[in-house]
Amino acid sequence: MKKPVIAVALACSFLLPTGLVLAAEQEQERERIQAEEHEQIYGSQLMTEQERNKYRARIRAAKTQEERQEIRMQHHEQMRLRAQEQGLSLPETPPLKGGGVMQGDGTMRGSGMGGGKGKNR
Repeated sequence: MKKPVIAVALACSFLLPTGLVLAAEQEQERERIQAEEHEQIYGSQLMTEQERNKYRARIRAAKTQEERQEIRMQHHEQMRLRAQEQGLSLPETPPLKGGGVMQGDGTMRGSGMGGGKGKNR
């Protein structure tokens, strides 16, 4: 009677790591999709809510990073032209993925906590 129980326990011990790996991969994919959904959309102030939703859906539906990048670049050009038609201006380059605050010189600006200049408060 103990042999079947041991066999089942042994089989489960081999399957457990596989299940954990799959769960971790699913969680990473979910977080990636969520981050893309919250990504700052270039020219979003020139778009309707429907247009923003459609753009996010296209990004989510893209199968590869390259496909997503192509969608972003096409969108960038469309928004640049739309701004120009309306007499507005947008930054030449789209925001960094994730809407970060990193500037072109590689420094972070406007983020973090503290008093600055090394003063203790």
